[in-house]
Amino acid sequence: MLNIPISKQLIAEKISEMNLPSIGKISIRELIKLVNSIELATHVPFIHMEMGVPGLPPSQIGIQAEIAALNKGVASIYSGIEGLPALKDELSRFAKLFMNLEIKPSGCIPTIGSMEAAFASFMLINACTEGKNTTLFIDPGFPVQKQQIRTLGLPFETFDIFHYRGEKLKEKLESYLSKGNISCMIYSNPNNPSWITFTEKELQIIGELSVKYDVIVLEDLAYFGMDYRQDYSKPGVAPFQPSVANYTPWYILMISGSKVFSYAGQRIAGLLISDKLASRNYPHLTKIYSNSNFAHSFSYGAMYVLTAGVPQSPQYAFAAMLKAANDGTYNFLNEVKDYSKRAEKLKNIFVKNGFYLVYDQDEGQPLADGFYFTVNYPNMTGEQLLQELLSYGVSAISLQITGSTMEGIRACVSQIKDDDYEKLEDRMKLFFENHPI
Repeated sequence: MLNIPISKQLIAEKISEMNLPSIGKISIRELIKLVNSIELATHVPFIHMEMGVPGLPPSQIGIQAEIAALNKGVASIYSGIEGLPALKDELSRFAKLFMNLEIKPSGCIPTIGSMEAAFASFMLINACTEGKNTTLFIDPGFPVQKQQIRTLGLPFETFDIFHYRGEKLKEKLESYLSKGNISCMIYSNPNNPSWITFTEKELQIIGELSVKYDVIVLEDLAYFGMDYRQDYSKPGVAPFQPSVANYTPWYILMISGSKVFSYAGQRIAGLLISDKLASRNYPHLTKIYSNSNFAHSFSYGAMYVLTAGVPQSPQYAFAAMLKAANDGTYNFLNEVKDYSKRAEKLKNIFVKNGFYLVYDQDEGQPLADGFYFTVNYPNMTGEQLLQELLSYGVSAISLQITGSTMEGIRACVSQIKDDDYEKLEDRMKLFFENHPI
């Protein structure tokens, strides 16, 4: 089985060469660079489960629409700051058909991925009200969003939801919101990295407290509809993607083209602002921006200084993909259902070789199989497990960098190839033999 386990001394040398801190705290990109270096030195092909990149072909609907737009000459023209009207219309339709929400096209704004959507939102929301400049992360979550807050020099609070599911969430949230300094709450649903999904009870708690304490909710829907315990793929037909939007008027939704449309390379997403929030005026905004209106300040303030709009051809692609989904001619969720099948196979391999799932339930219901899952090994920290797995040619990320208080790793299924299952089976069997429980 090649040269496995890989020499721990060699791995230590590569870590030293990169001058990395604790391996459990390094970023995803740093980990990828480290793994690439180990692969080059050992010629051992790794099983990559560290980065959440699409592992399926992009939609041809998007590609053809983008090519057509480029052939029309859009590359020579600056895009409108508020976005392509056709895309705004389709984002509004998508909200109605797949979430049963009424959101005006004017509040549907294209962004350069959900990364920009979050960054611009943090800039704007934390300038709305004097004394409210602190973001609350309902963790675990996407590590880069906290780096965005740090880059802006803003404070944040965080807690791991693991011990606060269901009714327990209310008291925990109020312990933060009652201080009066929280401007917004953010979470992903389904969740990166744990793949938990909030129940209706939990979404209602978040929404009602948002109203009580006048706090904006940022709902990151990067993995829209990918909880395959329900079928959210039919436009205009229940069930609809669950959302806090059913329980508060103070919300922003982030809908990405990266995962469900496999269009990550073109960096395209939509930020959807509720009608009430879009029309709301915050006098304090005029200390930084030219206008007190929230939606106007988002486009002509935050977005303008970041990128002055979104490249045009990806907007045409996203609009075409959304239109096909809205029209019912393109079942985008069926296109990415393979991730669920991969997760089921991978979980089974880990569990039968002594591992256990860390985040495993939504209020008593087993989690769906999806883009991510979390595992640990008895008597190991997440950092120790990550270090050991590198010796077996397996890479993932430590839960430590996601805001989780639990020990373990997050595994992403997107880069798994057909011949990886047998490799992982052999390597984890050897791992189990070398680490008796």
